[in-house]
Amino acid sequence: MDLLFFIKDLPKSAFRKYEGLIMQETQSRSSNLIDFQTNPSLYRHWCVEYSNDVATVLMDVDEKGGLFDGYDLKLNSYDLGVDIELADIIQRMRFEQPQIKTVILKSAKDKVFCAGANIQMLAGASHAHKVNFCKFTNETRNAIEAAETESGQKYICAVDGVCAGGGYELALACNFIFLVDDGAASVSLPEVPLLAVLPGTGGLTRLTDKRKVRRDLCDVFCTMEEGVRGLRACEWGLVDEVVEKSKFDATVGTRAEEFSLQSSKTAGIKGIRLTPLNRTLKEDGSIKYSAVEVAIDRKLGCATITISGPNVPPPRDMSDFTTLGAEAYLLRLARELDDVILHLRMNECEIGLLMFRSEGDPEQFRAHEAQLEAAGEHWLAAEVMALWKRVLKRIDVTSRSMIALVEHGSCFSGILADLLFAVDRTYMMQGEFEGDNRHMACISLSKVNFGSLPMANGLSRLATRFLGEPQRLKNAEAHIGQILDAESAHCHGLVTFIYDDVDWEDEVRIFLEERACFSPDAMTGLEANIRFAGPETMESRIFGRLTAWQNWIFQRPNAVGEEGALKRFGSGIRGKYKMERV
Repeated sequence: MDLLFFIKDLPKSAFRKYEGLIMQETQSRSSNLIDFQTNPSLYRHWCVEYSNDVATVLMDVDEKGGLFDGYDLKLNSYDLGVDIELADIIQRMRFEQPQIKTVILKSAKDKVFCAGANIQMLAGASHAHKVNFCKFTNETRNAIEAAETESGQKYICAVDGVCAGGGYELALACNFIFLVDDGAASVSLPEVPLLAVLPGTGGLTRLTDKRKVRRDLCDVFCTMEEGVRGLRACEWGLVDEVVEKSKFDATVGTRAEEFSLQSSKTAGIKGIRLTPLNRTLKEDGSIKYSAVEVAIDRKLGCATITISGPNVPPPRDMSDFTTLGAEAYLLRLARELDDVILHLRMNECEIGLLMFRSEGDPEQFRAHEAQLEAAGEHWLAAEVMALWKRVLKRIDVTSRSMIALVEHGSCFSGILADLLFAVDRTYMMQGEFEGDNRHMACISLSKVNFGSLPMANGLSRLATRFLGEPQRLKNAEAHIGQILDAESAHCHGLVTFIYDDVDWEDEVRIFLEERACFSPDAMTGLEANIRFAGPETMESRIFGRLTAWQNWIFQRPNAVGEEGALKRFGSGIRGKYKMERV
């Protein structure tokens, strides 16, 4: 009997018992796909312990638990599968354990914290996998940093043993770093001397921008194979505190309690459970969720993402919203859209264009969003908005061409309207279309479009759009809550082009066909440069400058050639480098 068919009609209490089996069944049917959905019952690499308002996250990587065959995850080295679990832990901590104020990140293995990204995995992976792996790990580290400002959760990293490469980059994402002072434990970023690549998860940028380490000391540190130990690591600003071995665990525990006492986070909050997504993957690549559908056109290299607005009014209040939990529309939609983007990034590398559509009642959508806005400081309302911020940022840094179609019957309002300002172009229907009885195409702005959902540059997407036209930004803000038709939206600079029923189909078709003919390499560079206008921040540097350089280096023979450092790592023979500077 089909396992999923057998389980689907069980009551919720029994359903939860079989949740892990459901996930395993789903994964087995799509074994060639990387699945970003997981849950604690499926973790192979992490363990989480809760004690009042302190959580301890133990890294205990299963050597034989690699995402692919051909390498062992020794010394707590990690691949994408390890990081998918970590990202899930961070997200669940915020929604399921909101009482947590301090998180201790440490290793369950003796004499090693984390050896970083697995080198054999990197050496054998495709270029696309390496780049998207680094992008996802960066997003996960950003989520750790955002946990304090968005959720009042401070992360402490307790380094007892070797902490190298991506392991130290994981530590750098935390608020406070402890290092055992035993003459053996060390921190290092050895990618340049050993691997001919850069630290791929923000290490260079966090050293200079976050920890304010001196430039000359950064140069020394990042060209050392052996790393830095003890008091020198603290003096250079690489860690915050060194503690002798006998007092290490007690000191970390005491400091965690102190951080919790200093937290302004409300006590006694009861979380909600993040249930599995309702998702169907079809053989042709199409995907169906409860509120999102994806259609794939492989000839054009295009994925059409259709978002359905809510079909019921919002809950009466945040108490009812909390009761709904993961089924509440705006939370459910954010999780589904996030999963879509990750899936397309990693599993559909030849799909170069994402086309966003929406359908539904814009008034109904505005009502759902207004409820979150009215909830003010309610913890769950804040977490849902913070999740939307992260999802939209993930879209910003996705290396795909993106277009949005504002059609009759669409519901691009508030949060969804921000999609229109995230994509590369927006086309909007103008006037009546023969035989189309849907409500007229419209856009509606809300307060969230003016600062609640910032990009990596710290600005709203509209502020980024109107960098040189501040008056236009003010004019747009003056129209919050109004229904804007095509002519008004175009006049205010909210869409790229408007077309009537004579030109609509031809103009959209021409765009799709043109985009399909361009070099994906050139398009990736073009889009990344254009999207990140405005001020530079640590986050924009990581995703712009660092990612671009790493992308380039990952294709160079000094790193990935047959005699390159990644291929020769562990053989005892150093990489053979071409010494010209380019």
